[in-house]
Amino acid sequence: MWLKPEEVLLKNALKLWVTEKSNEYFVLQRRRGYGEDSGGLTGLLVGTLDTVLDSTAKVAPFRILHQTPDSQVYWSIACGASLEEISQHWDWLQQNIIRTLSVFDSGEDITSFVQGKIRGLIAEEGTSAADEEDPERFREAVLRFERLFGLPQREKLVTYFSCSYWKGRVPNQGWIYLSTNFLCFYSYMLGNEVKLVYPWDEVSRLERTSSVLLAESIRVCVRGEDHFFSMLLRLQQTYLIMQQLADYAIVRFFDKETFNAEHPLANPLHITQRALEIHARNQSFRAFFRLPQEENLCEVHESFLWVPFSHVNTLGKICLSENCLCFASQDGSQCHLIIPLWEVFSVELPDHGSRALTVCLRGKRALRFSEVRDFERLAATIRRKCGTAGSPQHYISNPVIPLRSRETRLHVCVFLSEDEEGVMVGQSQAVSTEALMNVFHPHDAENLDPKMLKERMKEQSWQIHFAEYGRGTGMFCTKKTRDLIVRGVPETLRGELWMLFSGAVHDMTSHPGYYGRLLEECMGSSSLACDEIERDLHRSLPEHPAFQSDTGISALRRVLTAYAHRNPKIGYCQAMNILTSVLLLYAKEEEAFWLLVAVCERMLPDYFNRRIIGALVDQAVFEELIREHLTQLTEHMTDLSFFSSVSLSWFLTLFISVLPIESAVNVVDCFFYDGIKAILQLGLAVLDYNMDNLLCCHDDAEAVTVLNRFFDSVTNKDSPLPATVQQASATANDKSIQKVDISDLIKEAYEKYGDIRTEEVENMRKRNKLYVIQTLEDTTKQNVLRVVAQDVKFSAAQLDELYMLFKKQHFVSCYWSVCSPALQNHDPSLPYLDQYQLDQSQFSSLFNLLQPWTTHTHVRSLARSAFRLLDENGDGLVNFKEFMCSLDILYNRSFTEKLKFLFKLFFPPAEDHSFSTRLSGQLPLLSVAPYASFLFISFIHFFRYTFIHFSLFLLSSGCNKGAVKKSVVFCPSGRAKVDLQEYLKQWQEDLQRREENIKDLPRINQVQFIGLTKTLYGVFHGNEEEESLYRAVARVTSLLLRMEEVGRKLQESSPQKISPTGTSSPVFDTPADTPSSPSAVRDGDWSFSFEQILASLLNEPSVVRFFERAIDTDSLIAHARKNQLKDAH
Repeated sequence: MWLKPEEVLLKNALKLWVTEKSNEYFVLQRRRGYGEDSGGLTGLLVGTLDTVLDSTAKVAPFRILHQTPDSQVYWSIACGASLEEISQHWDWLQQNIIRTLSVFDSGEDITSFVQGKIRGLIAEEGTSAADEEDPERFREAVLRFERLFGLPQREKLVTYFSCSYWKGRVPNQGWIYLSTNFLCFYSYMLGNEVKLVYPWDEVSRLERTSSVLLAESIRVCVRGEDHFFSMLLRLQQTYLIMQQLADYAIVRFFDKETFNAEHPLANPLHITQRALEIHARNQSFRAFFRLPQEENLCEVHESFLWVPFSHVNTLGKICLSENCLCFASQDGSQCHLIIPLWEVFSVELPDHGSRALTVCLRGKRALRFSEVRDFERLAATIRRKCGTAGSPQHYISNPVIPLRSRETRLHVCVFLSEDEEGVMVGQSQAVSTEALMNVFHPHDAENLDPKMLKERMKEQSWQIHFAEYGRGTGMFCTKKTRDLIVRGVPETLRGELWMLFSGAVHDMTSHPGYYGRLLEECMGSSSLACDEIERDLHRSLPEHPAFQSDTGISALRRVLTAYAHRNPKIGYCQAMNILTSVLLLYAKEEEAFWLLVAVCERMLPDYFNRRIIGALVDQAVFEELIREHLTQLTEHMTDLSFFSSVSLSWFLTLFISVLPIESAVNVVDCFFYDGIKAILQLGLAVLDYNMDNLLCCHDDAEAVTVLNRFFDSVTNKDSPLPATVQQASATANDKSIQKVDISDLIKEAYEKYGDIRTEEVENMRKRNKLYVIQTLEDTTKQNVLRVVAQDVKFSAAQLDELYMLFKKQHFVSCYWSVCSPALQNHDPSLPYLDQYQLDQSQFSSLFNLLQPWTTHTHVRSLARSAFRLLDENGDGLVNFKEFMCSLDILYNRSFTEKLKFLFKLFFPPAEDHSFSTRLSGQLPLLSVAPYASFLFISFIHFFRYTFIHFSLFLLSSGCNKGAVKKSVVFCPSGRAKVDLQEYLKQWQEDLQRREENIKDLPRINQVQFIGLTKTLYGVFHGNEEEESLYRAVARVTSLLLRMEEVGRKLQESSPQKISPTGTSSPVFDTPADTPSSPSAVRDGDWSFSFEQILASLLNEPSVVRFFERAIDTDSLIAHARKNQLKDAH
């Protein structure tokens, strides 16, 4: 055990201890009287002395000391009761500490570091169960966490560990704190404080790594900067928790299409270390046994299982869930099986001596487990669950008695093909209960063709396998099962085995009638997904006879529409039609639906959505495997992104789009048994097979040609399908081209790359998902900044920082809420500028942090008015460009622009959104001529704009044909006509871009003017010239009021025109911008124009100086970055 470092003097202790091992920094010693010399006189004397005087030494006869370099001072840091125990501590020091100590310059620094590290290890030994066993200690850690990092109290600490953070080549011993939304580290050593706070949503890389200096560490990459944490006592546990927290943040914030509101970790306030461990364990359990999402691991028991076909007991683990009893071997036999609890009818305890229990199944089968530590409790649990597990209406546990083919007639919506008119709603449509291959290519038992004979031999091999290993859900899956899969599955068994190995059979048995209900619910529905499905129906295996008829097309339409209705987050994605059409060939319609569910939601997660994140992740995994296994190709092609673009269709369609259907189904066989691992292996085998040709390629086009030619040469010599069904390429009969049999290719893939473990692939997936999503986010940022940079005067670095602040403000509002409305403001499917938007509360918080003036009460009210002004479309959201345009005015524009911005903040809400509305608000009720004049001038401007630009387009047609095509439509006669809609759009954009004339601004009344004055007072508050600025505003206000009073008197003294009826009427030709304008005078109110206010303030040098002074943008950004989280308290 590790000991609190205490100083030891060895001058007199050498007679009592013997040095076993030593190095420059540490000494391992054995107490005399123990071990080899325990029988000597010295040993007896020391043993007696220990018994009489030193009882502690008898308990710990081994110890490790730390020696301060160039000193005779030693520190005891560990002790052990046996050599094995103390050797573990010694080895840990050798692997994690020795190489680190060489970076220190002085012996005192080395000793200080070692003492801090040992104290951290001692503290960490009690933190693994701190939450349950020692809540007081965990509460102290929570208080320390809140005090050190200043995060809101709502931020939940999950766990903490002692570790070292590497800053350059110097380690900083401290504590790493892992909370729901942040990774934090704190160290204070020799007067040097290190404090880190990084949100999980900014982590782009998280992986275990090792180097010459660091034996093993965790690398965390945040915004392109690497951070290394090492010397963790529980490195793997720490890494897994960090990985889960980062993945949780990524899915919750960026990948909401796959985030379920009923997720067990959906509430960020309830996440604990134990909850994370349970969730990870359930995920691994479901992935290994291909079980539905509803299944959770309840109990795990180590035991032996009697395997009848091998006549041996195999060691493994019993995994019990709500509805299944599963077993997986641990002795390398790769044996596993799944028993639905509804197939269990009794549990017996035959032999208490061997702690055995026998599980009896329907069909006269039994499983015998032995050496189960808690066998009685396990038996009781199984009996209890069997009493509650309902028997499904249909299952495939005993296919010897096959299901009868029955026609289930449902009232469903029938979407007609493109050449049929309308949509027939409510027509009775037969749901197919036969695989399309059985309908269009029925099995001919009398056919003696050599290929059919080989097919029957395959069937016979599988029948022997079923007889020996079982059939259906209770079948033993072993190495022999995989060998049969690699050789190819018989056509008649393909659908059944796909259902079994994918786990879709468990989904279907636990949801009887679900598919039929879905079809009834989506009857008559219309959506974008339905339109996309209808468009792609006739592009799905168009050469196959099944999809040249209404039978296959209708079945495909029903399955895709039902799935789109089941999972609207995914809806429909291209490539789903190709995959589903192949599933329908070999499986019944309902089975094809559940196979599609298994593929989209479990086996290929995130593949079929708007951004195909899952496919991009697996392509990143594929690149890693290429670097690891095909080094020669890696050296030749330093940029492997080419293989990612080429292989995208391989992953999305499981090679169906590049291989003939008779060969592609063999790949699908392997996929349903081994998952994505089979696709990765085959991809490596394809590249390996074409290695020589690829090394000779000079560009990407040649490489694509090589691979296409290879896929054209792939055949399936054993396929029993007739020529009308097969899709062999035109080169299949060309004897000059060397043919490659798909079975040989798959066999080679398993032989060369079969050692790739599924667990390794899953870890690579998790690791690369962070990188892929952050890469997509970086792409979004670059596109947004490219657009915004054209309209503002901030530098590129400042824009980057401001974008990250804007994005972080969005996430800050979502960190501590289960279903925050702000989460809906991020939509990756929108244009880049609108993917992140802030509501009024978020905008106000960020605007107050960044506005260049003091935080006076009146200045804070600016944020609300600014938001109202910027929200032109009235949707309650402001995007980054709109936000930056307002900041650019306050930071970089002239005095006139800044004053105009403040002036417009006090327009009434109805005048904020429309230029025409603002203009009409200036006009007298009886005067429509100026408004008509404005419309006339606008139309004149439009037609002049159209004519000029059309002429320019014709003149530039030789150098910019693309622009001509967009704006000019050529008639059949050869004459060109203008696309007026396109020019109207361009004219509207030109109007929005042109600088607003100050004469176009409406006047403000007395209430609005008072508000503007108060705002100016608030802006000036705290400035060093505050008093002179206040006096300047007072002078301007007094001057404007006197001008208004003079204008009123002039208006009252002006002559009246006599109307024909004898009544007087006011003169209407008064200039609109004078103080006495009739539009501004209403019920005795007075008003001011912007020109009047500007002219008055320009005469005040202190005011002009205040607004024209340079703004320290970098300091304001740094201030906002430091206080953004504090503002969220």
